[in-house]
Amino acid sequence: MVVEDVFDVVAETAPDVRAALPGRRVESDVENPSGETVMAADAYADDLLRERLGAVDGVATYASEEAAEPESVGDATASDAVHVAVDPLDGSSNLQSNNAMGTIVGVYDAPLPASGRDLVAAGYVLYGPITTMVVADGDGIREEVVERAGKTPDTGVQRTVVEEDLRLPADPTVYGFGGRVPDWPDDFAMYAREVESELKLRYGGAMVGDVNQVLTYGGIFAYPALESATSGKLRLQFEGNPMAFVVERAGGASSTGEGSILDADPESLHQRVPVHVGNEALIERLEAALD
Repeated sequence: MVVEDVFDVVAETAPDVRAALPGRRVESDVENPSGETVMAADAYADDLLRERLGAVDGVATYASEEAAEPESVGDATASDAVHVAVDPLDGSSNLQSNNAMGTIVGVYDAPLPASGRDLVAAGYVLYGPITTMVVADGDGIREEVVERAGKTPDTGVQRTVVEEDLRLPADPTVYGFGGRVPDWPDDFAMYAREVESELKLRYGGAMVGDVNQVLTYGGIFAYPALESATSGKLRLQFEGNPMAFVVERAGGASSTGEGSILDADPESLHQRVPVHVGNEALIERLEAALD
């Protein structure tokens, strides 16, 4: 029940976040705990989600990529307590160029930082030409179109399920790899050269959009370890675990390069992790290449 309430709130908030984007395409004077400049839209989405998710009965903790520590918002001793980790506006650097971005949500049944095996649900909203929401939970994985039921916010939100059992296509078509190519380790670069001869490049600079391409067409997304950042760029709690959970529920696989992302040890709230998700055969080849 708590999981349903969490994603009800995420869906209800999505049109408000989207509507606020045009007026918040500028940087704020704040850095997040990872040292990145926060866009005005990041801060707005974070404030809105913190307020609304924090009011959900059963949510004990709200943690955001934009805040240094989790915030206690409910009773952590309750039997159904969950801890929510949110990337309020993934890919917000795309805002100035008007490209895809989204919101990522992980619902854990253990205090944060937590293992990916402690996730009970995860999902994301994609602010593309259409606003969609993908939710993976104990019942499976589905995709919905989310839109306002009328022309004003007080008319509520309409959610239309467009895929009740979302599955990763068996025949992969696309790939997208982050990080500067000269910064890739040699073994990953060799793997990338193989993949680019087989698949079509689809990379937009927002994990939500890039993983959604993989879920739609099959393939692989990666933000690998880099020569200058051996742990990669993406955060385990806010990006790696939730998206790995989604892709694995859809029949795919995830890897840090040495096994499922969901098995990575949670050491700190903002720790980074190499992320590779997609069709199982492509992930197996990746791990063999990095071995």
